[in-house]
Amino acid sequence: MSTDRTRPAGRRDQRGPRSVPPQRSRQPLPHRPQRPQRPHQWFAERLLAVLSGQRPVHWMLGHTVGEAYDQLAELAPSTPLGATRGSRPVLRHCRGAQPVTGVVEAFASIVAGDRVRAMAFRLEQGSDQRWRCAAVELGGERLTAAAPGRR
Repeated sequence: MSTDRTRPAGRRDQRGPRSVPPQRSRQPLPHRPQRPQRPHQWFAERLLAVLSGQRPVHWMLGHTVGEAYDQLAELAPSTPLGATRGSRPVLRHCRGAQPVTGVVEAFASIVAGDRVRAMAFRLEQGSDQRWRCAAVELGGERLTAAAPGRR
């Protein structure tokens, strides 16, 4: 039996354990449990991307019902939430309420530079359990498609 306790029993070479390079210690980040994103938060980010010109309108094609897609298609070219003096718009707050099962009415505040804009939207859950945007309002003005022949 070996009296050297630094080597496993049965090892015959004379080398000792190799030195391990020191690892950089990281400060542990405060633990925050990751909650899954709620449907209204997910939609607020997507609507912001379209209304700020970062994404094309057709990005929302399968995520809208009724006139909501037409409203976005009419409004998106003017990019009402576009960058202000070089600052990209950011979603500041987003809250939602569920007045009845299968419906979420949400509002969000969006900051771009020194401007704060409000956005409200309605989500409806389909029979396939997917949420879709049914209406959008921005800054108190309802986003409606222009009447035919009017621009």
